[in-house]
Amino acid sequence: MQSLAFAAFVWVCSIGAAALGMALHIRLADRHLDPDSRDVVKLAIALVATMSALVLSLLISSSSTSYNRQVSQLKALSANILLLDRTLSLYGPEARSVRDGFRSMVQELHDKIWEQGSVRLADLESLQTQDAIKANIELLYSLVPRTDLQRAMQVAAMQQINGFGETRLLIFESMGGAIAKPFLTILVFWICALFLGFGLLARFNPTVMVALVLGGLSVSGALFLILEMNDPYSGIMKISDEPLVKAIAVISR
Repeated sequence: MQSLAFAAFVWVCSIGAAALGMALHIRLADRHLDPDSRDVVKLAIALVATMSALVLSLLISSSSTSYNRQVSQLKALSANILLLDRTLSLYGPEARSVRDGFRSMVQELHDKIWEQGSVRLADLESLQTQDAIKANIELLYSLVPRTDLQRAMQVAAMQQINGFGETRLLIFESMGGAIAKPFLTILVFWICALFLGFGLLARFNPTVMVALVLGGLSVSGALFLILEMNDPYSGIMKISDEPLVKAIAVISR
């Protein structure tokens, strides 16, 4: 909801800046809006518009890339879960305790991200979670293989659980990403300056207001998408848990 609130704030600021510009248009003396002055204002507006468009496009591209990367990481995590469970199944009934502990850990990870509504990094990497991971690894290493197949499966499981841990840490480190507040502040200032210039060059009429409202919605919508994709494990555009749900369903059989 923070991204939606911020987008609404930017929209209100842009419309307010446009209204201020229209008020100045009425109150300023004619010499401030002669053809030469209007040309200078138009050039300044074009400069700010170009900078804003470049920054917005770069932010959308960067956020989209980050979002898609984290979707791929979740799919990789789900694949690692299936491979590890299959390897432990091939090891034999001696690995049942490891499978049960691993299944519980995966279910807990899913519930913390998708069931609680809001994700807190402290919960995802709490001492309880770290102890559970450590206990499962120790159980795996404590297995005493009796056949060549079991020895091969134990080695494979050790490699796979390391891969699971690495992917999990990548997801953890990718969470909670935030754009620097000074950066957003400057961008919002540019947007307000842009709409102030639009209002300064136009008299109030319904057509102009509709155009400015739609323009403000477009800019605030772009910022909404940027903030949502930048934090994909919360908000309206939250990453789907379907890959992890499918993996949990398979290992729970």
